[in-house]
Amino acid sequence: MKRSLVGTICFATLLLSAAAVALAEGRHDSACSIRSVKGAWGYSESGTLYHPTAGAIPYASVGSYTVDHHGNLSGARNASAAGAIQFATVKGTATVNPDCTGELHLSLYDKSNNLLNTVVKFVVYVDNSTAAWSIITDVVLPDGTTHVPAVLVTDAKKQFPDRVGDHEW
Repeated sequence: MKRSLVGTICFATLLLSAAAVALAEGRHDSACSIRSVKGAWGYSESGTLYHPTAGAIPYASVGSYTVDHHGNLSGARNASAAGAIQFATVKGTATVNPDCTGELHLSLYDKSNNLLNTVVKFVVYVDNSTAAWSIITDVVLPDGTTHVPAVLVTDAKKQFPDRVGDHEW
């Protein structure tokens, strides 16, 4: 009887441990992280820039970017500001919080690799980190001191959502 009781206790302990690990892993997988948002993204962005001398300028852009497992970001975008078309490469970093909020710190460069501006996008990730919404409220010009107020809203989607959880670690 002692053996049976000890065996039952050991089996129950093993079962409870496995259940606790499964629950912990489930919680980890449902939280956002760089691991959950890494990959290729496509986006569209629109809104208004409030330039100090030109006034309100309509703005729209489309682009794509990739986030690696270290949070490094690179991509490209085409934009229209008051009808003037501009291509830019994008470089930056992504931070992600467990509550699925985060920031993208971006620098945009022209074809000659001259800095055009820097921005911070405040992001919320949705749909199991396969989509994101963000806003830009300030564009910093290359001199680093000129700030252009903005209301730019971004809608982004993962280009290959079935690859969520790919692990090239």
